Amino acid sequence: MSFRRAISATAVAGGTAALMLAGVTAASAHVGVTPDKTDANAYALLTFGIPHGCDDYGTTKVTITLPGELNDAQPTVNPNWTVEKVVEQLPEPKKLADGATITKRTSQIVYTAKAPLKPELRDALVLSVKLPDTAGKTLHFPTLQNCEQGQTDWSEIAKDGQDPHSLKAPAPSLTVTAAAADGHGSHASTTDTAAETAGTAQASSVNGSVSDDGAQARSWAGLVAGVGGLALGGAALMRSRNRTPAEAPAPGNASDPRK
Repeated sequence: MSFRRAISATAVAGGTAALMLAGVTAASAHVGVTPDKTDANAYALLTFGIPHGCDDYGTTKVTITLPGELNDAQPTVNPNWTVEKVVEQLPEPKKLADGATITKRTSQIVYTAKAPLKPELRDALVLSVKLPDTAGKTLHFPTLQNCEQGQTDWSEIAKDGQDPHSLKAPAPSLTVTAAAADGHGSHASTTDTAAETAGTAQASSVNGSVSDDGAQARSWAGLVAGVGGLALGGAALMRSRNRTPAEAPAPGNASDPRK
């Protein structure tokens, strides 16, 4: 009975770990963007999670196109990549809400890998931007992922009534929400959290594995728990097989104090 119970426990633990690993792989399939805030007119840090995009080939370059609603972006330094801004000339001068006028804008941020990012690893690229002052607007960031062989163009945008989850290569996106009730949307209100978030993302990227959201971290935690259960089940199996009953003393060998 102990042998059969140990086998059952090991099988269950192994199956659970396999399912969790499959979930992690599925969650890592797309380039996504995770903002630290979405308040209208706020300064936000946008973290782009870079997974495998060309099957078994490493990623060599990532080009993030900014939506027309954004005039600029400040890229966070990542030790694994070089980075440059692509500036475009506007067809006509653009007047900003503060009264200033611009004739150019940053249209793209290009990260080039110092060494190809291996397909089994992830990295994070962080941009600081000022969000538009209009709530309800969805911003799309078409992202081209170049690899040692091939490329993936994450630029599909769902049409009206179309399920975004049906897209094969969706563009990373976020939706601007209403400004905070206290009206704090300035750079000063995000200075502390910006430094902390950027530092965390960079420290993780140096180690070569960065999750693009909390669900990813929870999936890995579940996987570790499943593997731990597998190990405990195996240990129980070994103990049950190695245990032998204690030998009983042979009749007549025990000493008799009366003799």
